[in-house]
Amino acid sequence: MKISTILDSIDEGAMALPEFQRGYVWNRDQVRGLMDSLYRKYPVGSLLVWLTRTEHASARSDAPLQPGTVKLLLDGQQRITSLYGIIRGKPPRFFDGNTNTFTRLCFNLEDETFEFYAQKMKDNPLWINVTELMQRDIGEFITRMMEIPECAGSITLYINRLSAITGIRDINLHVEEVSGEDKTVDVVVNIFNKVNSGGTKLSKGDLALAKICAGWPNARQEMKSKLSNWEQAGFNFDLDWLLRNITTTVTGRALFSGLADVESTAFRDGLSTAVQTCDTLLNTISGRLGLDHDRVLGGRYAFPVMSRFLARNGKKFSDSRQRDKLLYWYVHTFLWGRFTGSTESFLNQDLTILEEHAYDLDPLIDLLRRWRGDLVIRPDDFGGWSLGARFYPMLYLLTRVCDARDWGNGLPLSANLKGKLNQLQVHHIFPKTVLYNLEYGRDEVNAVANYCFLTQDCNLQISNKEPEQYFEQIEARYPGALASQWIPMDRELWKTTRYLEFLEARKTLLANAANTFMDSLLAGTVPNIQVSSQGGIVSDDELNLLIEVNEWVTDQGLPEGELMYEVIDERTGKVLALLDLAWPNGLQEGLSQPVALIIDEGYETEQVANAAGFRSFTKPDAFKEYIQHEVLAEKLVMA
Repeated sequence: MKISTILDSIDEGAMALPEFQRGYVWNRDQVRGLMDSLYRKYPVGSLLVWLTRTEHASARSDAPLQPGTVKLLLDGQQRITSLYGIIRGKPPRFFDGNTNTFTRLCFNLEDETFEFYAQKMKDNPLWINVTELMQRDIGEFITRMMEIPECAGSITLYINRLSAITGIRDINLHVEEVSGEDKTVDVVVNIFNKVNSGGTKLSKGDLALAKICAGWPNARQEMKSKLSNWEQAGFNFDLDWLLRNITTTVTGRALFSGLADVESTAFRDGLSTAVQTCDTLLNTISGRLGLDHDRVLGGRYAFPVMSRFLARNGKKFSDSRQRDKLLYWYVHTFLWGRFTGSTESFLNQDLTILEEHAYDLDPLIDLLRRWRGDLVIRPDDFGGWSLGARFYPMLYLLTRVCDARDWGNGLPLSANLKGKLNQLQVHHIFPKTVLYNLEYGRDEVNAVANYCFLTQDCNLQISNKEPEQYFEQIEARYPGALASQWIPMDRELWKTTRYLEFLEARKTLLANAANTFMDSLLAGTVPNIQVSSQGGIVSDDELNLLIEVNEWVTDQGLPEGELMYEVIDERTGKVLALLDLAWPNGLQEGLSQPVALIIDEGYETEQVANAAGFRSFTKPDAFKEYIQHEVLAEKLVMA
């Protein structure tokens, strides 16, 4: 089928995208590669479509499909979307992605290269906008070139090259069809997973959502809208997470397969309920525990259990005692990694306990205690290191709820802080540069017990000063401010030579504070404080670097990595290592091995990562080179 005919079929509603397909994920390099291959008449692969009756089709489109039958793209979405965007000058109706990926593609008539518009192309007649060429009469471009003296000598050559570009519309692509009454959504999804050129298999959630969308086509968009609202509030969740909350709310079970018999109207009601319960939980966790943004929100997979609890409880807490008891359970789930690993299994255990005990929270807490052994926080629990340690959110929590005071103004950090310079930032009590110069290891330098939270203004004032230099000034200015942040008041421990002893003393103070708060939360004796939800995103040079790398990866059309991924000993549940940025399912799920970026780590961390099957990189540039030369090149070949 000619490419032009395929695009016409999309316009006519004869070809569309099945609802279970993910959005457009290609990057500009892949778009350039596709156009270059078509220009040079290289093979770019065939298409696979699912021929099904229109009334049975669950397609992503904002316009009616043609009557009778419709072809749903199973393999070829990225290629056809790119071609549609370049040739039509706009995305297709089923588009879900970034239009900048295929906008303003240009072609150089002299060296026959495709590049996206840059300033160097301005007023250069040899650079042709490909979309303009596709949409206008080629004669306009020929006439324009004939009027330019420097083009006269090569006019015939240039005309041939322009014709080769416009001729892309007439290239035939082989279209293979999957059809038959036996081709249900389950069967087709299985076929899709086997041939998907993008390398990312559909999850169980995708399949469940595909079935829901058959009865409610706007389900995915409605869910994305809710996720967008949370993102604007500082909380980033994915579709599977929201779907899990809906599943437990509607069915009382964790498995997505439970949605198979759920009618679209019940699912719609479940979405509404799940959004309300999650809003209540986020507001409660932000207001009561101070965990007010994504980087300090632990235990997000405890939410489906809590959503179910609230849904059965009229979408609200009966009283403050019930609220605090649930928060007690929630905090302990992320401190001990309750849902790390076999998420569905543990969710079902907890949901079963709730059902069996008429939603009494005591048995749920008892189950957690039996699973863990006890729920006592010990000093060594604060021995973790890095911003991804489980007890990092606990440190933030204590700062926000226990009257910790800023060292720059002496005011409580739980106050309603306003303005950019008042947002909470993480501060190394003993400066990193000083400790590294003394050859302390990364795990010691970035120990949770070496962190505290301050306003940005105070953080900038202290800078790289050593505690010996600035602690006495703070204590004189604001008596008690140091102790409010669990600083040992033995002046000898403020010396850099006593750093490790300082850590041990502070870990003990933090553990005591954590146990006191958690016991009070369970007993219902915590004062009814409301901390601010104005806290800013944690600032740290290395964290910013990891975020930049993660954003670069997603810009390439690849999945987002997990910050501070825990490598767990499956037998003991112990955290063996924290990987700075990891893709446990690979950058192309099912096609490539797990991969991780670990910066300035010790050899032991690399060993653990390798033993767990990860291909690890210690430099961002080397990691990016691997993606460009191996991952993206492989995706393009397979596409």
